[in-house]
Amino acid sequence: METRTKGGTVAEVLRKIDLPAKNFSVHQEKTLRALSCCRTSALGGHIDACDGCGNLSISYNSCRNRHCPQCQGHKKEEWIQKREQDLLPCSYYHLVFTLPEELNGLAIANPTLIYKTLFEAAWATLNQFGKTEGIQLGMIAVLHTWGQNLSLHPHLHCIVPGGGINQQGKWRRKVRTDKYLFSVKAMSKVFRAKFVALLRANGMSDQNLTERLFSKNWVVYAKRPFGGPKQVIEYLGRYTHSPRWIF
Repeated sequence: METRTKGGTVAEVLRKIDLPAKNFSVHQEKTLRALSCCRTSALGGHIDACDGCGNLSISYNSCRNRHCPQCQGHKKEEWIQKREQDLLPCSYYHLVFTLPEELNGLAIANPTLIYKTLFEAAWATLNQFGKTEGIQLGMIAVLHTWGQNLSLHPHLHCIVPGGGINQQGKWRRKVRTDKYLFSVKAMSKVFRAKFVALLRANGMSDQNLTERLFSKNWVVYAKRPFGGPKQVIEYLGRYTHSPRWIF
């Protein structure tokens, strides 16, 4: 069920707004229009009839937009349950790979390149550290593009098991410590180098930007979640299938 505000549901509020008159992008207006039409006659529907009493009821179609508060609740629960079924009986770590603000302009101009590179650089970093330990790691990753204050803040949340498959194809637990997976300072430097190298490989030749990126300390957060991996999955589930005004 959709949460109501003083002005009505989100869909009701949007139907009162002249969307073309506002300064929305094409994609934003398309998304908002889908939300305003959700479960109305504008999207069509079907009639259900009771064989016993003959009662007729009309069910209108959902927009199925990922930002819609009327559509995403059950999908969130399904996603959480599937991810929980994937968990292994071992320690897990919550890692966050964050991009510096110097990349915000490029993220707006070419989001596909930046976010694809973010996933690839984060995985390449973890993969390198795992191979140094003699194991093949795995991860679940979810991209966040905005911070809590709705400012552009690209970062990648990762759930990583504290072990992996060795060269003999057997599970091996990482044995050094349970407090952290790898050194965050070392991961930050490797992550920065791999990200910039991937940008260069994709044609980014701005030397000034490269120098500014290497002049900053990049941030990689890595800790064991206090409530266990299920807590992190539930936290990420609120973002993967929740109505947030992020476009």
